[in-house]
Amino acid sequence: MKITAFNPLIVVKDAESATKLFEELGFEYRHTKEGINGNITNYDMKDANGFRVDVAQADDLPQALTAIRMNVDDFDEAFKFLSERGFKNAQGDRITETATSKDTLMVSPSGFGISICQHLK
Repeated sequence: MKITAFNPLIVVKDAESATKLFEELGFEYRHTKEGINGNITNYDMKDANGFRVDVAQADDLPQALTAIRMNVDDFDEAFKFLSERGFKNAQGDRITETATSKDTLMVSPSGFGISICQHLK
């Protein structure tokens, strides 16, 4: 499994204020993906030094969530790797699949989250 990106993922109810903060820190919008699982919008941001952060708008979230977003070249291998180390799929048996990606949030026994994502070509 090759990791192709590794950066913070912040999931909030108010993405506008979060992305504004990162804009003030010098980050710019690079990519926006809407309609994930019907109601989630993800904003990919990057600064001049190449640092990235993802901010996701999720209206039905009870509280903010911070995780690591890990893009990989083989989703199934990453899923198996984390599962063997006690991580559980936060979506139960469901995997989010769109026209361009396959992903899910995996949560460790201690509550640490890693969102694994494979971009489809």
